[in-house]
Formats: sequence, structure tokens, C-alpha cells
Amino acid sequence: MSPVRFLTGITTTGTPHLGNYVGAIRPAVEASRRAGTENFYFLADYHALIKCDEPARIQRSTLEIAACWLAAGLDPERVFFYRQSDLPEVTELTWLLTCVTGKGLLNRAHAYKAAVDKNLAAGTDPDAEVTAGLFMYPVLMAADILLFKAHKIPVGRDQVQHIEMARDMAQSFNHLYGEHFVAPEAAIDESVAMLPGLDGRKMSKSYDNIIPLFAPPAQMRKQIAGIVTDSRAPGEPKLVEGSALFQIYQAFASPQETQALRQAYADGIAWGDAKQLLFERIDREIAPMRERHDALVNNPAELEKILRAGAEKTRGLARPFMAELRDAVGLRNLAATAQGAAKTKTSRSALPSFKQYREADGRHYFKLVDGGGRLLARSAGFDSPQQAGRTIAQLKKDGPAGLEADLELAGGVDAAEVAAALAQLAQAQ
Repeated sequence: MSPVRFLTGITTTGTPHLGNYVGAIRPAVEASRRAGTENFYFLADYHALIKCDEPARIQRSTLEIAACWLAAGLDPERVFFYRQSDLPEVTELTWLLTCVTGKGLLNRAHAYKAAVDKNLAAGTDPDAEVTAGLFMYPVLMAADILLFKAHKIPVGRDQVQHIEMARDMAQSFNHLYGEHFVAPEAAIDESVAMLPGLDGRKMSKSYDNIIPLFAPPAQMRKQIAGIVTDSRAPGEPKLVEGSALFQIYQAFASPQETQALRQAYADGIAWGDAKQLLFERIDREIAPMRERHDALVNNPAELEKILRAGAEKTRGLARPFMAELRDAVGLRNLAATAQGAAKTKTSRSALPSFKQYREADGRHYFKLVDGGGRLLARSAGFDSPQQAGRTIAQLKKDGPAGLEADLELAGGVDAAEVAAALAQLAQAQ
């Protein structure tokens, strides 16, 4: 059985903080050790150019983020860990996808719409200061995902739209050139903690309320001391609900430690003592990593070596797949005979295929066509493209046994013909 592929990108525009560690780095490192998976982690420095025009900041952020992930336990020997800009296949695929992506799809991207809405509210040109990079961001993200046939993309709910758009692009390309791409699915982990910052709001560079992940102990202690608390004096019971200090502690502590602090709140612990407990608990987890992090940051050549090795390992997958895609769209060696090209086309079109689409009713459907494009069967409607994609995957895997799926046979087609087509697909898996 093929491993499930997970892919995660980290934009290189800042210094990782405790919220990044709890919400993304720690769970991703733990996930990288799961059996039956292949994991891709990349430094999204092309994406960083969309929002940052400070070269030194992007370079420094790339250095710090790479060091943070490695210090947190990511093993580059077990995973694909690379810098996005080291893979020319990413930008080449971006262009291929651009050529099959409707402008109307990109018009609906949340980031672009938000920029336009902001300009309209200000009474300026709708596209004022909107770069083509911002507009094309979903295509670049789709290329990151589709290049490696990733199955699962861990994202927050605000990023789900980009995964849906990547699916749309994959389906558009597959419809024109044959089944090459895997339709990815968003993997949303509702259990991932959302850490509050020093002022109680979500920890974010935008709010200037972060605690850098590998800040020196003295700096971290000082910042923890600045966490906003209420005015309850020592001896007065304190509420854990709404307490940023308690929420941060809970993200690092065991259930037993969390319960002990909950009791201490009820017993009236002094805020200064509670903050000391928080510092000690965080430092206990972070301190062993800090030495590795600092050593990497102070040795950029070593980090560069690791990233280049990761890129070469990753290109071992990207190069042959990109060659396949180039051939599919007609970017071919002219020495190849027209007859050979015709044979290739015939052999590829010989297999039946599924075409996924959305109707005006908003529901998602697919159809099964034979090698010549003749319609064999249609599906019933699905609430989401993921549901339709899972049914297609099951039909490909099970062959004729999957005919229990709700399929409507096309006129003049019998169940035996559909069963034969499904058997062909199952054998080709």
C-alpha cells in the first residue's frame, strides 16, 4: 500500500514564536514520525516575496525557521525538507497550471477579494497596490502541492479555500491532458492549540505580542512577566477561564501539571509565582532545543548544506514527474517521431477516466468516460469535492465491486460495460 503524503509549507517572513511552535512545529514534527506516511516540509520563500520586499529579512527568516524546525526534532533523513526556491520545477508547474486556471476562480480567492474590498471601502481603484503575485498566490500554492501528489495538507480553516482551488486546477489539467495529478484534501486538526499572546489576543507578529521560540532565558522570563493578568491579589482565587497565562501553561504541561495549576489558581496563587511556574515549564521543554538552534543559526553553511541536500532529494521526485507533465502538454523532444507521439497519445487515451465537476446547483459530480471520451455513467451529487474524490478513489480501487456506488448509466450503456471499464482502471492502479 502506498504511503499517504502530507505537505506543509512555512512562509519565511518572521521569527518563529511559541504560538508557531505549539500550533504548527511541534504537531508537524510528531506527525513526521507516523508510520505509513511520507512528509514534505518546505520553506516557502517564493511566497514570502508576495508580502515582504526586504531581502535581508527573508534571508534571516529562512535561516531562523530552518534552524527552528531542525532543533525541534525534524529529521531531514526521514522527510523531504527543502527550500521552495531550490526547486525550479515549482515555478515551471506554476505556469502549466496558470494556463488551465480560469481568472474567475482566482477572482474568488479570499486574499485578493479582501484587498479589493479594502480599496473599494477607501474609494480607490479596486486593484490599487494589488500585485500579480498576490493574485496568482493560489496557483503557486497549488504547484507546491500537486508537484508531489500530496494527499493531505494540514491547514487552518482560513486556508481550506486554497486546497479546494488546487483540486480545481488538478481536475482542469487532468480533464485536458489525462490523469496526472492527485486531488489533495485539507487536513484540519481541531485539537491544535491557538496560543494567546502577551495581551490575551492570538499570539501574532501583527499584534506585537509574541514570545520568540528561542529567545534567551532572561528575555523569555521578562516577556512572560509582562503577560497581562487581572488585579486579584495574592490569596484571592483566580479564574482560569480567559487567563492567557493559564492557556499558555496548558499548551506545554501534562494533564496532571495543568490540574495542579488550576488548583493553585483556586487557592489564590500570586501572579508572580504563576508566571515563574510558566517560565520554568516552557524552559524545561525549550532549553534542550535551544543549543541545537543556536549552533545552526551560527553556522549558516551547515544549514545551507542540509537544505541543498534536501532539495536534491526532493528533485529526485520532481524531475521525472515534471518530464511527464511536459510531455503531456506537448513540450516534447522534436526528434521523437509523430508516429511515436501518436502511439503515446493512443496508449494514454485507451484507459477510461473520471471527470469531476461542479453543477449550477452547487453540488459536486463526476462522470466515467471510456478511452475515446464516450460517456458511460454519471454520479449522484455530493456536498463536497472531497466526497466525490473519495468515491472515485474507491471505484478505482475496487473495480466492478464498487458498482454499488450511486451511478446513473448513460443511454445505450449497460452495467457490464461500466464494470469492464472499472476493471481496467483497477488493473492500472
